[in-house]
Amino acid sequence: MKKYITCLLATLGLTSACGQQQFESVDVQKFSEIIESPDVILLDVRTSEEFAEGHLEGALNIDQGKSDFMQQAKSTLDTSKTIAVYCRSGRRSANACGRLTDEGFKCVNLNGGIMAWKSAKMPVTTDDYEIDVFKTASGKAIKIHALMHACIRLEFDGKEFEIDPVSALGNRKINYQTMPKADYILVTHEHQDHFDANAIKMLTKNDTKLVLNKRCADLYGSGTAMMNGESLKLAEGIEIEAVPAYNTTEGRQQFHPKGRDNGYILTIGGFRIYIAGDTEDIPEMQQVENIDIAFMPCNQPYTMTVNQLVKAAKTVKPKVLFPYHYGQTDVKQIPALLKDEGIDVRIRHYE
Repeated sequence: MKKYITCLLATLGLTSACGQQQFESVDVQKFSEIIESPDVILLDVRTSEEFAEGHLEGALNIDQGKSDFMQQAKSTLDTSKTIAVYCRSGRRSANACGRLTDEGFKCVNLNGGIMAWKSAKMPVTTDDYEIDVFKTASGKAIKIHALMHACIRLEFDGKEFEIDPVSALGNRKINYQTMPKADYILVTHEHQDHFDANAIKMLTKNDTKLVLNKRCADLYGSGTAMMNGESLKLAEGIEIEAVPAYNTTEGRQQFHPKGRDNGYILTIGGFRIYIAGDTEDIPEMQQVENIDIAFMPCNQPYTMTVNQLVKAAKTVKPKVLFPYHYGQTDVKQIPALLKDEGIDVRIRHYE
């Protein structure tokens, strides 16, 4: 009878392989000490809705109740690190720990879950970054995370996209270890606020597809190099086109010379996203059509002035415009300047 109960618990994920529990369950104090280590990945195994309502800062979210939980865990988590797991009350996280340890992960479970964490007056946070959600024609969601500057994260149908991932700019930092590994990484050009080899390595898994301009591909030593005007099918329903991005104003051409850098048009399930890269309002924008979302830079003198961005938006005519890469430029005036154009201008934290 005892063996039957033990095996039943194993089926529920509470023990490993019909045997002893292979992970440690600890109280709030011990858990808080463990997650301070850089060799620990903090994992929230609740639903995305629960996660959005409040979570431990820096936590990665993979719902243990979904059928692809283990697939996502294997592609995202590092077996060389300890996985600190929590849920609402501790039951689901214990389930997840049992399953993860069976696959070779070292896990620690939070007794009592986030309920115990809150009861101990420990801090929680809402989403670390602003998220905008859009729907494709098929009804599937595209989630856009405003990280910082030119760093953008996209989620679509279980796939992760990272554009120009950079871990640190001045005193601003992004902890990519708390995010899923990327299925696709796009890099526009070589400047340090767009190209970070360490961030790329941190986000890369065995089947990650890396797309860069030629200069970055040469510097990184791998990936698919695209030139302006080239197109590439990444997967069924996912295509990318490299478009020009350069300076035109006298005295600025040295920042981004014509022909070197890329912008990208990313088409996902028929939904078209224009990532302009570092550019001014160049003539080639007249060929950029049927754009659902556009990311356009606005930090003079390196990219566009406010007036140039307004002109570019009127040329491209996106349904939604995100001014990004704007540094100290005042972009709050842009919505008023485009109020008669039928463009939804959204100001996010892309300083």
